[in-house]
Amino acid sequence: MGNILRCFKGEEDHDGGGDHYPYYRPTSGPSYQPPPPQQQHCSDDRPAAASRPRPHQQSLGPHGVTPATAGVAALAQDLLNFESTSMVPEALGQNVTSSKKAQVKWYRNMLDAYKNTMPPPKTSAEAAHLVATALSRIRRADLEGILAFYNLPIPSLPTASASSDNHPSALPEGIQFVLNTLPVNNKCIGDGDGFTAYVDTTDPRESANVPLEVHELVIARTQARNDRDYQTADALLSSLDEAGYKIINMSGEEILARKYRIRMRGIDAPELKMPYGKESRNALVKLIGGKRVTIHVYEQDQFGRYVGDIYCDNLFVQEQMLKRGYAWHFKTYDKRPKFANGRERQEQHTKGFGRQRILRSRGIGEGTSAMQDTMPFRSTNGDEP
Repeated sequence: MGNILRCFKGEEDHDGGGDHYPYYRPTSGPSYQPPPPQQQHCSDDRPAAASRPRPHQQSLGPHGVTPATAGVAALAQDLLNFESTSMVPEALGQNVTSSKKAQVKWYRNMLDAYKNTMPPPKTSAEAAHLVATALSRIRRADLEGILAFYNLPIPSLPTASASSDNHPSALPEGIQFVLNTLPVNNKCIGDGDGFTAYVDTTDPRESANVPLEVHELVIARTQARNDRDYQTADALLSSLDEAGYKIINMSGEEILARKYRIRMRGIDAPELKMPYGKESRNALVKLIGGKRVTIHVYEQDQFGRYVGDIYCDNLFVQEQMLKRGYAWHFKTYDKRPKFANGRERQEQHTKGFGRQRILRSRGIGEGTSAMQDTMPFRSTNGDEP
């Protein structure tokens, strides 16, 4: 961090003189008069980050400092202060609505991004892109508030298809849309090929599609909680759930999220009561439990589930389930060569081959009969796969 922020670190100013612009560190005395005392950026009894006015309010000297670069410099100065004190700018609370705890997390993320950026941002556009990338998961209103606090422009924010997960940069033909989920709760993973996921409604794709009735339910619940009418608040939560939405608490913040039931495309896994059903589910829990995933959605099936490819931690999840022997390639409906190759590698894996051999011996799974291949892993009582 020292190399990155050294250019922003000025000398302590204890007597009211000296340079007031973090970008400029003169080798000799300044050639201009310092701002009058009422325009000083910080006082002697408060941290600079807490009392500093918003960048566009700062006085500027004749050394190449513009309103835009003042914002960049102020961001660097605050990150330097945060690294040594873990304090966030006090005035930021006027621009954002999230808690102080959340703001600390934001600055930690921005600091990490700043350290990994070489060279450090020098223009307002570069700084805005760094902030937007580091804070891509926070609420849109809060992100815009931070950018406004530093007088930075609002960049073209990453879309759902620009996830950091290692999935193809050019989306294959047939994908209807992409979901970037909140961390998947272990309890929402039903078996080895399906789970329930939630997507933050501040996501650009979701924000414009939240029904008016859902907004009204959220407002009514907030009012009920303010009135300490918790019975009504709980009833409104149930109504939200029926509408396909849920309020999720993350790091002290309440997030309105939309519910999606997901069916993993191209594979099939045993149900929980079948041989290796629990093992298959546990394998999926290890891959995606508690983690954010990216889903390339192709269609909805007859049960209303969204059928798609799952990416998490730089892994293609279906391929991992195949390789480890916890799922079959659903070859009747999926002809991808990489899945077929995954099955060949799976059968060379001792444990994976053993699991599949047990399933075959009981007439379960791929290749046992025409009916089983069409309706793989369907239980005898007619439950959906």
